[in-house]
Amino acid sequence: MEFGFYLKKVISFFIEPLGMVLTLFVLGLYFLFLKKEKKAFYSLISSFMLLLLFAYPPFANFLVSNLEMQYPKYDYSKDIKYIHVLGSGHTTDKEQPISSQISSAGTKRVLEGVIIYKNTPNAKLIFTGYAGETDTSNAVMNSRLAIALGVKKEDIIINGAPKDTKEEAEFTKTLVGKEAFVLVTSATHIPRSMKLFESLGLHPIAAPTNFYKVDDVSYFKAPDVESLYSSTVAIHEYFGLLWVIIK
Repeated sequence: MEFGFYLKKVISFFIEPLGMVLTLFVLGLYFLFLKKEKKAFYSLISSFMLLLLFAYPPFANFLVSNLEMQYPKYDYSKDIKYIHVLGSGHTTDKEQPISSQISSAGTKRVLEGVIIYKNTPNAKLIFTGYAGETDTSNAVMNSRLAIALGVKKEDIIINGAPKDTKEEAEFTKTLVGKEAFVLVTSATHIPRSMKLFESLGLHPIAAPTNFYKVDDVSYFKAPDVESLYSSTVAIHEYFGLLWVIIK
């Protein structure tokens, strides 16, 4: 199980923008070493062009928008008992406040979950996510932020075991059965999460947050690091969606 999980992480790197670019670049250097100038040229120019494409704001915006616009923002008037906030990254650096120990995506997920909780009487918040390289699970870290924002401890359900979205879905199924519940995660991650949860017979209601899309992007903007990151997030989700469909 552990081997399969880490193998998936390695494969993910090579099918994402930076992995593609580095692979082509290293291949180009290898061809140069072999004195195969033509192959080296095509490999190196391809790596450069791919880097520019994925870092080009309009292209990155196109990639994330196609994912993020599939589900509307959540309607806070719904009366739903369970709100499942999916895990994200975190650190346990004691010199940082809890708001900084959780990743940007994770903070927005928790914040959206808390907003829904405060607009829904008698609701319960579910936090899932494993510890990663730290000594504290992401589920626990997220619950600490929720409590700091005014959520009652008795209204929180924690499971720090799930390592991926499928395991999170399997846990939630044991709690909600066929009952509808709110699913909070990043807007790029919502399409894959919804398909995965629904494939297990669950009935999630999407609550997307942490959007990357920009309303107005000029075609004359230069490539930038933020756009490269947005492209990376989007490509990761496209391949994830393909894997869910294949399975």
